Amino acid sequence: DAADLRALALLARALHGDPRAGAAALRAAIERRLDAERREQRRVARLFALQRRLLREGARFVAGVDEVGVGPLAGPVVAAAVVLPARVHLAGLDDSKQVPRPERERLAAEIRAQAVAIGVGEVWPPELDRLNVYRAALEAMRRAVVALGVAPDHVLVDARTIPGIGAPQTSLVRGDARDGSIAAASIVAKVWRDAIMARLEREHPGYGFAQHMGYATREHLLALRRLGPSPMHRRSFAPCSQLSLLPP
Repeated sequence: DAADLRALALLARALHGDPRAGAAALRAAIERRLDAERREQRRVARLFALQRRLLREGARFVAGVDEVGVGPLAGPVVAAAVVLPARVHLAGLDDSKQVPRPERERLAAEIRAQAVAIGVGEVWPPELDRLNVYRAALEAMRRAVVALGVAPDHVLVDARTIPGIGAPQTSLVRGDARDGSIAAASIVAKVWRDAIMARLEREHPGYGFAQHMGYATREHLLALRRLGPSPMHRRSFAPCSQLSLLPP
């Protein structure tokens, strides 16, 4: 954190001019670490350029929104909406697909600690099958915005436009890699959905939900052929509705 970096900077200055080889090597290692941390801080700061502009223009609450779970054969589509303050410290923030699971969980906890508001929306398989997966994703995002508990002045969305939220929106292609609020929403949604899939593994054993998160892995397809679809499977998806098409 910031205190650790200040301590390292003080140590590097204290070592400056020490003629011992070990001191020089330690100082060089500390300076490399500090340089890497500064580069990361600049990268994360760039992710919030659009939010900073919107806040300067008078917005009070800027929400980033993203969804996860469109492609799996089982489980819900989950969306998150996140309103972050003007100043945040979220080292390592990125699109959830680029962040290893332990880092995602750390970031999700930090986002929850720093966020002004967080909302989550879910659409489960029976409703998803009625709506179709595209409309289900939009509905999950709408529910996430409603669940914020504050009315956003502007909404930043990953490559979509959310119907029925009554706020100006900016749709960003690859927004989860380009905008900090959308990236934060993708992290929160992914960690939330992973926890759901771990629970579904306990409720519907044998499918391996906690391992593949509902995606169409070979192990999942074999379990689907062996056990048939569970209530958590998406019947509108071909592997669930046409078991004869599954590979041997």
